[in-house]
Amino acid sequence: MQTCLSAHNFYQHPGGEDQVFAAEAALLESNGHRVIRYEEHNSRIANRNAATAAVDAVWSSKSARSLTELIQQHNPDVVHFHNTFPLISPAAYYAAHKGGAAVVQTLHNFRLLCPGATLFRDGWPCEECIKKKSLRPAIVHACYRGSRPATAAVATMLTVHRAAGTWRRKVDLYIALSEFARWKFIEGGLPASRIVVKPNFVSPDPGAGGGSGKYALFVGRLSAEKGIAVLGSAWKELSHIPLLVAGDGPLGGMKWPWGATWIGRQPRERILALMREARVLIFPSECYEGAPMTILEAFACGLPVIASNLGSMAEIVTHERTGLLFTPGDAADLARKVRWAFEHPDAVEEMRAAARREFEEEYTAESNYKMLIGIYQEAIERARKRRHAQSGAPEVAYEP
Repeated sequence: MQTCLSAHNFYQHPGGEDQVFAAEAALLESNGHRVIRYEEHNSRIANRNAATAAVDAVWSSKSARSLTELIQQHNPDVVHFHNTFPLISPAAYYAAHKGGAAVVQTLHNFRLLCPGATLFRDGWPCEECIKKKSLRPAIVHACYRGSRPATAAVATMLTVHRAAGTWRRKVDLYIALSEFARWKFIEGGLPASRIVVKPNFVSPDPGAGGGSGKYALFVGRLSAEKGIAVLGSAWKELSHIPLLVAGDGPLGGMKWPWGATWIGRQPRERILALMREARVLIFPSECYEGAPMTILEAFACGLPVIASNLGSMAEIVTHERTGLLFTPGDAADLARKVRWAFEHPDAVEEMRAAARREFEEEYTAESNYKMLIGIYQEAIERARKRRHAQSGAPEVAYEP
């Protein structure tokens, strides 16, 4: 059985990336693999000055030393990175690469292309930095935390490692969460031959519900890019349909129209219980997203999804089969789709069955484990060829 060193930098507020990091490590262990976890947490940033934090985001000597020690102690076959920003830093790739392990990076967000990580600005997807092949627009627009100095620090990290060839030379395989995301990273300059697609998964299986609740459900962060304004505007026309809004964020204090009830952040089991009985899940995000766990969990519960016809959401949700797609940012179109769903219960019941089948075919732990191990095996083989090429052995071809 393989040994995996799994590394992740936790955010200050829990999110889907944290959930996937924990779930994949548990999945490997349940199948007999040894997993060593290397974790950092952004709560440490509060105790550091801005200059030190900016330098460490480019190159954290501490993380490089810690990873080197763990690799020497445990000799992992694979070092799998989830999030390295900002405390782990790309220095960790060099430590893993030098230690001889295969290096895998899951692309949970668009950080390597966009300092803000979302490819989203001024209420709409933005690809200016990709098209101009420069991060200067992000600095001008203060895309990271609304701060030009903070954005410049992230842009410096990305620029330094682009120039050094880190993304091309120190990572054996990247995991994109959708075909849409894969092509965006290729457009942004990552080598196509090293990006494979593996979606997230849901475990344990929550089981399909009966859909007896006569309400719609929103689950997620209450922030602009998640389409909260569109959701609120749509519900001004849907006051007769109950909407439960679960989550928290910058827009948590907004005034919701009649019919919508904000219930705040809820434990995962409570969310799954709500999903099992909801009529539809509303996913109005206006940014590209990766492979949202919320949609996959809805499918596992047999819950159809009404989502923006945008990016990976349009790839995951099949219109009129596992849900409905509406024009992004169009509150009137969202209202029409929700109204249709509540007026056609038989069609929604068919969608419930289709959503559950989609989960069983694409997003179970069992199928995901096979994909993950296949990726690890490919990365290990690439690392082996890389080591031979570096040693000067001519008989082994290595694809740079």
